[in-house]
Amino acid sequence: MAEENTIIARVLASPLDVDKAAWNALLARQPHPTPFMRHEYLAALHTSNSASERTGWTPRFMTLWEADELVAACPVYLKPHSYGEYVFDWAWANAYEQHGVPYYPKAVVAVPFTPVPGSRLLARDAPSRALLVQALRQWCEEGGISSLHLLFASDEDVQASAAQGLMLRHTVQFHWKNAAPSVAAPVALPAAADEAGTPCKTRPFASFDDFLASLSQDKRKKIRQERRRVADAGVTFRWARGRDIGTGDWDFFYQCYERTYREHGNPPYLTRAFFAAMAAEMPDTWLLFTAEREGRPIATSLIAINDRATGTLGEVNSNLVAYGRYWGAVERVDCLHFEACYYQPLDWCIAHGAVRFEGGAQGEHKMARALLPVQTTSAHWLAHPAFADAVERFLEREGQGVNAYLESLHARLPFRQGG
Repeated sequence: MAEENTIIARVLASPLDVDKAAWNALLARQPHPTPFMRHEYLAALHTSNSASERTGWTPRFMTLWEADELVAACPVYLKPHSYGEYVFDWAWANAYEQHGVPYYPKAVVAVPFTPVPGSRLLARDAPSRALLVQALRQWCEEGGISSLHLLFASDEDVQASAAQGLMLRHTVQFHWKNAAPSVAAPVALPAAADEAGTPCKTRPFASFDDFLASLSQDKRKKIRQERRRVADAGVTFRWARGRDIGTGDWDFFYQCYERTYREHGNPPYLTRAFFAAMAAEMPDTWLLFTAEREGRPIATSLIAINDRATGTLGEVNSNLVAYGRYWGAVERVDCLHFEACYYQPLDWCIAHGAVRFEGGAQGEHKMARALLPVQTTSAHWLAHPAFADAVERFLEREGQGVNAYLESLHARLPFRQGG
């Protein structure tokens, strides 16, 4: 399809069909880039058979071109299920089925298995982003696809989607900010957390003890007790980043990661080949914490970090963001999960000047560790008019519930009074 301004849409069948340099250059221009939208990451999901037609993630990359210039692009997947998305629409699919209307395949603009807010619609400018949403809708309509879902979108993506008639849906995540409680004010952040974070108007935390001092007495006492239990069990931690993470470390991490999924009765989403690709193609994105006891590794926690810059103690770097991703253990130790997934990463973030640590999807218990509620947003289009009307009414009611939930969470923030 062609536009009057000579912009042409092309749908490609694989991330390997997209020029890596052009894609990454477009990503770098976005207000909210994350490592998970890099070409290397998306290509590894495909080539490792983690997100592929075999697993129900058939890639179709939407690209817009002006002559030979890539002016807008996004990943879009055709899916026969709703696994690995973290924005749950099973009830919608069931309603379609009960009325004899096919819901699958549907189209999803997302990073598979990665509920991290950020730019999804990579565009040269706002008009190009609007054209990209139009192209996605037209492609779905022409292909008879039931629906389009844009997950964990940035503010700019949300605005472009809403302007094209997509319905908005809100969920809640929990993020930690390297700032005093007066900066981490009890208000919801925008639809997607700013990659640069809210500018810190006061000093960052100088140490983990400094961070603890900002919390209420009961939260501070509980964290110290939890950390003491791990230390008393003889567990110590080491961390490694990038190429300092050896093949043996990656192998043990995957053993832990796979075991965690199997214990919950599911196969892991990501293959060992995916992490091998990450070690080779994006090493500086990864930070691995390894728990050891009596000289043996017993648990790991893998953190992704924005690798555009690093920070220093006493100075927050607005480009340095950490993302909690995966963890697992081969031995059970009381409170080991909290230490591996929260306290060790937060200690690292403070020491290295990270502005934010995103704890991933869901988990109200994270508030006790000073990860605060953040509103995230997705956008949805349904082709069937009657179902679209029904979902719109549902989302209005659900949105009121999310607002009430956020208000209740803000009423019990973990900081000490007057902090």
